[in-house]
Amino acid sequence: MTGSVVRVLVADDHAAIRAGLVMILGGAEGVEVVGEAGDGAAAVRLARALRPDVVLMDIRMPGTDGIEATRQLAGVCEVLVLTTFDLDEYVHGALRAGAAGFLLKSVEASALVEAVRRVAAGDGVLAPAVTRRVMREFAATAPRVRPAGLDALTEREVEVLRCLGEGLSNHQIGRKLHIGETTVKTHVSRVLTKLDLRSRVQAAILAQDAGLLGGRGGGPVGGPLSGGPGRP
Repeated sequence: MTGSVVRVLVADDHAAIRAGLVMILGGAEGVEVVGEAGDGAAAVRLARALRPDVVLMDIRMPGTDGIEATRQLAGVCEVLVLTTFDLDEYVHGALRAGAAGFLLKSVEASALVEAVRRVAAGDGVLAPAVTRRVMREFAATAPRVRPAGLDALTEREVEVLRCLGEGLSNHQIGRKLHIGETTVKTHVSRVLTKLDLRSRVQAAILAQDAGLLGGRGGGPVGGPLSGGPGRP
């Protein structure tokens, strides 16, 4: 993030919706809309050129859709998916592609702005309507296995991974483990790298798959859950 200003690129194939999002974000304090895209290919091209902090990404767009665009932007910037549909294939596809968050277009304007700020800061969100379902489905279908790379983590990194599985933000992890937020970010980056993950959401799911949470559920509904490798 450049200073205290969050730079955002808005990608949506509907011009009217795009204009509304630009108006909402552009009118928010500390947020600057640096570009607009009408399809996924344009979003990838502009994001690589403009290097925004966050791309607000629609899923259903002509040509390159939002999920593929998100996959191509891994490590470039954070992607916050904003869609009308909460179909499981979209939710899971976006999270596996490395999205830092998933919201529905029914979200309140103030909540959207806050979500953008949180994603830029490294603490993403999932829509309350999908959070519990996503965690429950992954917990029910995923085998309890020890993922490759887990043995490479230090004891502290395992603690951080467990905190990610609980849906804690960087600030909350720091308080729980009695370490600074900068140190937390360093540990999160190392965890993602060692486990070859793209986002904190993926790390949270892996922590549950590996049984690190002792059978407990995920973080609170709508809680901070994700952030890509560029901004842990």
